[in-house]
Amino acid sequence: MTFLETVSAVPATGLFSVAWLLIAIPLAGAAILLLLGRVSDAWGHWLGTAASVASFVVGLMLFLAMLSADEGQRAVNVPVYEWIATGAWSVKFGLLVDQLSILFVLLITGVGSLIHIYSIGYMAHDERRRRFFAYLNLFVAAMLTLVLADNYLVLFLGWEGVGLASYLLISFWQHKPSAAAAGRKAFVVNRVGDLGMAMAIFTMLSLFGSVAFADVNAGAASLTPFWATLLGCLLLLGACGKSAQVPLHTWLLDAMEGPTPVSALIHAATMVTAGVYLIVRSHAIFAVSEVATLAVAIVGVVTLLAGAWVGSAKDDIKKVLAGSTMSQIGYMMLAAGLGPAGAAFAIFHLITHGFFKANMFLGAGSVMHGMNDDVDMRHYGALAKAMRVTFLTFAMGYLAIIGFPFTAGFYSKDHIIETAFHQNVVLGVLALIGAGVTAYYMTRLMMMTFFGRARWDDDVHPHESPAVMTIPLVVLAVLSLGAGLVMNNWIQGWLAPATGSHPHETSLLAFTPVGIAALGVVAVGVAIGWFLHKDGIPREAPQTRNPLVLASRNDLYGDQMNQWLVVGPVSGAAQVLAVADHGVVDGAVRGSGALSLGLAGWLRRTQNGYSRSYGVILTIGVVVIGLIALVGQLV
Repeated sequence: MTFLETVSAVPATGLFSVAWLLIAIPLAGAAILLLLGRVSDAWGHWLGTAASVASFVVGLMLFLAMLSADEGQRAVNVPVYEWIATGAWSVKFGLLVDQLSILFVLLITGVGSLIHIYSIGYMAHDERRRRFFAYLNLFVAAMLTLVLADNYLVLFLGWEGVGLASYLLISFWQHKPSAAAAGRKAFVVNRVGDLGMAMAIFTMLSLFGSVAFADVNAGAASLTPFWATLLGCLLLLGACGKSAQVPLHTWLLDAMEGPTPVSALIHAATMVTAGVYLIVRSHAIFAVSEVATLAVAIVGVVTLLAGAWVGSAKDDIKKVLAGSTMSQIGYMMLAAGLGPAGAAFAIFHLITHGFFKANMFLGAGSVMHGMNDDVDMRHYGALAKAMRVTFLTFAMGYLAIIGFPFTAGFYSKDHIIETAFHQNVVLGVLALIGAGVTAYYMTRLMMMTFFGRARWDDDVHPHESPAVMTIPLVVLAVLSLGAGLVMNNWIQGWLAPATGSHPHETSLLAFTPVGIAALGVVAVGVAIGWFLHKDGIPREAPQTRNPLVLASRNDLYGDQMNQWLVVGPVSGAAQVLAVADHGVVDGAVRGSGALSLGLAGWLRRTQNGYSRSYGVILTIGVVVIGLIALVGQLV
């Protein structure tokens, strides 16, 4: 199969012609809830949930239609309307429903619907619940626009919509200064990545005269290494912002200030995966530049280690999971940077991660619900019996993320480590180390939260969450266990036309030497986590001078580095420019004004109304003119 064959798409017919409903339904839900205001408070959460579920149903019908279609008929272009038309250049608002985008549709709407259902119970006592569901619908609509776009400009529209919705959701409890600051930080840091995306789009227009995926992919093969590397690095910058990759990762931990369902939706299953989607969708560009591809892999492996490091010493249960999200997205970026061999595995891990990480974030919310919203794991302990459903479902996510055999994470993450070893031994070893650290900090979380002695405050009475919250946990737990078994061999062949990859058979039972080594490393991480945290956990974090622990507690000093490398120099330059503007530019303006006023004042003195003064001035003028004429004659 040639590359051009992999990107061809057929016109929309039948069910596919209404694919725009995927976006329109949640967008309409958000509009209704925001425009009706308090009138819809009593039933707004039901409408928001129904909109997400309806979009999932449409997506599922499209997926089933694609399964029954011939392979060459599975990528479908759905024109919506002409968006921009200027001279000979135009951009259409069109959708591309293919093997890659439909998986994202199912993930976004499926997990999103479970999170909507969970939020009915979690946000039950929030007086602004209707607005919260409106923002959730807006986010789902923006994310669907991003993954369904058939060109980079429409993708960028969804990209910015996701940024806006994430700001509204992260800072939803804006009465808390920390939440308001977290929303601003996420918005500003993402703008840095968005600049890379915008510059990439401008470069595409200059090079190809188009931003359509088909045109860019067709023209990518003729790019010089310089332009391919430049385009790849600009796209990587955009991906780093949305996917919280080093160095644009600092917003993710602060974003835990938002309601827990927001963390599950944005920081587990959807927004943070947008960067991975962008890299995989742009695989034709990266195929031309080994430098850009290697840069993606390096960013991924650095981030997977950095996220694991951060998660190893945090006491806030949500921030441990946030560090874990950084790390797992790093695995996906590493896979995307391994070329066609890793692209399918990047998406495979992206989907399984969406299941088990959403499960654990919602499980953390259930724990908080039963612990008076306390997020400090040092105040937990012995919750396995008090919150049995939450414990069992969370445990399924734990097994999946550490790569316990035959769980979803076992198949998806081990494939990435195996491919990394085949491509670059150094990257493979680092990915293997990350797996061991993941096993350690997740075991630490389990021991501090569910086992050991109870460390609760006297006014805390742990209890299980209502069914509206636990049912989504059960569904996600089942997916955390079984999704890998179902998708292991199938997903490579399914994604091959959209990613340009060449699938190879993988067994459900065979253990390769790398796989056995990974299990050994994971077992060591689990053992260390159990031994260090099986008992004697103090209620307050002990003081330490260990530089590794201090770095983890301070988020690897990311904020300080940003202050030193970016904020400080930019602020200093701004102050210098302000002084220059005030002293030089404004001074010149004020000086010219003062000079004009002074000259006018002096000239005004000659206009005194006396004839003799005018006669003297006239005489002087005649003499001066005469002297000038005389000098001119002599010269």
